[in-house]
Amino acid sequence: MRLFRSVAPVTAAVCLVLSLPYDALSHARVPARPATAAPGDLFGAECRTTVDGSQVTAHCHNPYAAADRVRLHIECARWWDLDTDGAPADVGPAVTVRLTGRCWKEVGTVWVSHQRV
Repeated sequence: MRLFRSVAPVTAAVCLVLSLPYDALSHARVPARPATAAPGDLFGAECRTTVDGSQVTAHCHNPYAAADRVRLHIECARWWDLDTDGAPADVGPAVTVRLTGRCWKEVGTVWVSHQRV
């Protein structure tokens, strides 16, 4: 009886872990970069966009040695509101830039495009 009491919690924990759905298990969702990539091949600023009413702000930081030309694109929700493509901005190594834009009313979609300089 004592053996059952000492093994029961361990058995229950193992059964619980094995019965979790596959999506609940911790694993990397982004594939790792190939180890053979040269440092010059790494490219692309990391951009975060925020929408506050009709105002859009994007902060782009480039952690790589190659410069990146970023451009903010805003698609407005209303059919009569003009969609905008912002002016391109060069993001050098270890530099952060701020891109802004707006719609007259609601914002539909926002994205940032990248281009090698």
